[in-house]
Amino acid sequence: MGELSGADSVKSTAADAFARELDALRAELAPLRGPEDLRFLRRLAWLAWALLLAGLALSLVGLNPLSPLMMALASGTRWMIVAHHTAHGALDRMPGVPARWTSAGFARGARRWLQWPDWIEVEAWQREHNQLHHAYTNDPTDPDLVERQLQWLRQSGWPVAARRLMVFLLASNWRWLYYAPNTSACMAEATATRAANVPLIDSAPTQRPWNPLTPVGRRLWLRSWLPYGLFQFVALPALLLPFGMMAVWTGLAHAVLAEWCTNLYTFAVIVPNHAGADLLRFDDRSRGKGQWYLRQIAASVNYQTGHPVGDWLQGWLNYQIEHHLWPDLTPRQYAVAAPRVKGLCAQYGVRYHQQPVWQRLARTVRIATGEEDMGRPQPADDDAMLGAWPRTAEST
Repeated sequence: MGELSGADSVKSTAADAFARELDALRAELAPLRGPEDLRFLRRLAWLAWALLLAGLALSLVGLNPLSPLMMALASGTRWMIVAHHTAHGALDRMPGVPARWTSAGFARGARRWLQWPDWIEVEAWQREHNQLHHAYTNDPTDPDLVERQLQWLRQSGWPVAARRLMVFLLASNWRWLYYAPNTSACMAEATATRAANVPLIDSAPTQRPWNPLTPVGRRLWLRSWLPYGLFQFVALPALLLPFGMMAVWTGLAHAVLAEWCTNLYTFAVIVPNHAGADLLRFDDRSRGKGQWYLRQIAASVNYQTGHPVGDWLQGWLNYQIEHHLWPDLTPRQYAVAAPRVKGLCAQYGVRYHQQPVWQRLARTVRIATGEEDMGRPQPADDDAMLGAWPRTAEST
């Protein structure tokens, strides 16, 4: 490798200095983790159960919009906040934390049905999300890169209205149609797919993840689709049997509607975090901590922050930049970190993306349909991201 030019040396020094400042901030945040963080996640876990059971109980008054909405909010809370942060190890380094609240013990075995009953098994989620998505955000190995996963739709040649309708249909079913197969495939070590950096949607004809006769398919059916389908659409409505079959059928209708609402809700909050023409995707791997930090910021976006109800409804994913810098911190620490990180980005000239979730969703749809493309670093050296963008109203 040739010697750095004077300009590249300055950029590299600045990137290293930026990384040191972020490391120092992380060192300040780590000691803030304590028993209140465990109580916080526990309260949210019980709130999710209360919402689910209350929504189911409202089935006794007949079909109503509150039941599926409450059940959807329960499911979103369990996934986006409780499971997401616990599986990342947010509580692992806290002295005295019960094993069931560590990344190695959460939702394992029978505890899955108390802590995280969902389409996704926690081990598969940790492989797909924690290890692949977080380490390789928006580069060719990222299994959640929207522009790659939906390249078939982007290149379909369909009218824009038809492509947008397809995005809506996919969003209505994405947890079982996309996330369950994708996480199962990653956990089953679809090595040929990953080694070739081929997204699951491209490899489906050969991997056949939905075929129960293949290893990936068996895992998908036996650990994802069948268990959760029985839980959501059989066990929950069956709780209403003492009140008659009409109550059971109403509960089933609400469970189906809740699944539809959950899909749309979680898609709208989760997917826009890393999609948009103003965010970057990469054609290679990052090199060094400074560049890795810069890439996490350049490929992520925050939503509106600072209000506890808004933070809850957005799954604390509105602090996505901070979460991607330090995935194992707690939601409460991200709220403390956000203004500090934003200030460091302003100091070093690093663009800090923050917009309301609905604006980000619109940008994501335009990427999914091929109306817009993700950005690429210009020039190719990632260090050029440092100080490369003007500070605009959109980026502050």
